[in-house]
Amino acid sequence: MKLFDDILVWEGYGGKFNLASGRCRLRLFDLSKDKNVTVRLLKPIVAVVSNLPGDDLSAMKKVSVRACIGHIATTIVHRFKLEHNRMLVVEYYPKTTYGQQSEKVIPEKFDMVDLKWHGDKALFPDWRPLPSPMLETVRQLIAENP
Repeated sequence: MKLFDDILVWEGYGGKFNLASGRCRLRLFDLSKDKNVTVRLLKPIVAVVSNLPGDDLSAMKKVSVRACIGHIATTIVHRFKLEHNRMLVVEYYPKTTYGQQSEKVIPEKFDMVDLKWHGDKALFPDWRPLPSPMLETVRQLIAENP
C-alpha cells in the first residue's frame, strides 16, 4: 500500500546557511497492508528515495540523496511517525544514458541503506546492494508508481 509519493523536503543542520538541507522524491510503502504479500516482513515499511530529475546537484543548496541520507531517514521517521526499526531505506538511481547518441548506459541501481540510530537521529549510513527477493518487490513497486 502506497503511503506517500511526492517531494520530501528536509531541514539539514539548520542555522544561518541551512547546510545539508534539500529535497528528493520519496515513495513510501507499507507492505504489511498489501493483501498480495504472503510473508510477514521484519521491515514492512519501504522508503524509496531518489534525486529529483533535473536538479543540478552542483548548484548551491542542492545536495544528493546519498550525501544526506541520515537527514532524510530521520525526517521520514518524524514526519510519518514511523518506527525506524520497521523501515527499510532504499536509494534508487534510474537508468541513465549519455553520449552523443545516448549510446552509453548506466543501469538502474538499488542500494539498501543500513543506519545506526542514536536516539531519534539516523547516523553512520552503510550502503549495500538490495538483495533478492526484496529487489524484485521494490522494482515492482517502482514500476507501478513511476
